[in-house]
Amino acid sequence: MRELAEHILDIAFNSLEAGARRLRIEVTEESAADRITIRVIDDGRGMDPEEARRATDPFYTTRPTRRVGLGLPMLAQAARACEGDLVVHSRSGEGTTITAWLRASHVDRQPMGDMAATLVTLIAAAPEIDLEYQHEVDGRRFSFSAARARELAGETSLAHPAVARWLREYLDEQLHALGEARPTSPRAPAAESSGTPIVEREHEPPRTALPQEEN
Repeated sequence: MRELAEHILDIAFNSLEAGARRLRIEVTEESAADRITIRVIDDGRGMDPEEARRATDPFYTTRPTRRVGLGLPMLAQAARACEGDLVVHSRSGEGTTITAWLRASHVDRQPMGDMAATLVTLIAAAPEIDLEYQHEVDGRRFSFSAARARELAGETSLAHPAVARWLREYLDEQLHALGEARPTSPRAPAAESSGTPIVEREHEPPRTALPQEEN
């Protein structure tokens, strides 16, 4: 079974190939609504209305290097199999927004998967892209900014193996902690049961935690 993180990675790579310099990924999990929403926003070359209409067709693609496009159609199929859907909003020269939603408790719902690996893979492929990631679980929120990570890394590229390893560990830790807010987790914070959402600020790693490139 594929994972939602793999679909997100596919779509994000489509954004990179469309010339995006800014990319925002949002994942929202809402237990009360029994819903997962995924949004990918880019500032790439965009699509005209006909291209946007056909974007979820597995036998249509705007990419000349591949005649069969799979990223959007596969996520659309996964969403529709779980009582959800996927919509494409795009304008030529202005970028594209992909929004998918699905019923979280559906028996066919694919697991979220390894979002830390997805983010590190994107950063390795395009270390200078302005990537922003936000993941929210029942009011608890984790945000990550590649621009801020570059500031902390100084002259060391985010694609440097030591930095990539550190980023993977950091993202794993933060996303694991966020996942504990899910009601099915035996370690979910007691405050969640009160119905009062807990909103966390962006957790910024200490500067000294980032490896520096050796001279």
